[in-house]
Amino acid sequence: MLVTCERCGWQGENARYCSRCGADLASSSPVAPRVFPPPPIMPASPAPVFTPVATALRPAGFWIRFVAVMIDGVVLIIAQGLLFSVGWMLSGGSTNNGLAVKTAVNFFGTLIGAAYGIFFHWLWGQTIGKMALQIKVVSMDGGPLSFGQAVGRYFATFLSALILCIGFIMAGIRSDKRALHDLLAGTRVERL
Repeated sequence: MLVTCERCGWQGENARYCSRCGADLASSSPVAPRVFPPPPIMPASPAPVFTPVATALRPAGFWIRFVAVMIDGVVLIIAQGLLFSVGWMLSGGSTNNGLAVKTAVNFFGTLIGAAYGIFFHWLWGQTIGKMALQIKVVSMDGGPLSFGQAVGRYFATFLSALILCIGFIMAGIRSDKRALHDLLAGTRVERL
């Protein structure tokens, strides 16, 4: 027999005292069990259609990108300075075989610069300078860059510089803030 506590509403079977509040249930009257109606049967619906949500684009302009490049320049100068120091120590500090060491240091310095720009954009969408300023390079659909886009964007920056840096200045003039190398690689730089 189901009993209900008049004080707190607890229901139990054949209990003398309420297990929740401790009230005497002897004076309580038996209560019929509650029967809930079954849930309504909903007609089968087709699979949900997902539509992309339009997010507000926050493109990064010329000056914030310029400062990011300056930070990256400092990082690369430090890395290449360390590389030069190692090369100088390997040559014993002499200038006898200096041409070979200088050539190797220049080659690896260029390789470090290219690898830095390509791999950081490909793997994380950001170099250290962009991380510091909270901006990121993404593809036009907002996703990460492919390896080809990262390589293409790196080499397209030389074209942006070659034409009197007009390719870079385009980021300050265009409404979508895309530079020439962004247009060629199918990328954009946005604020996080």
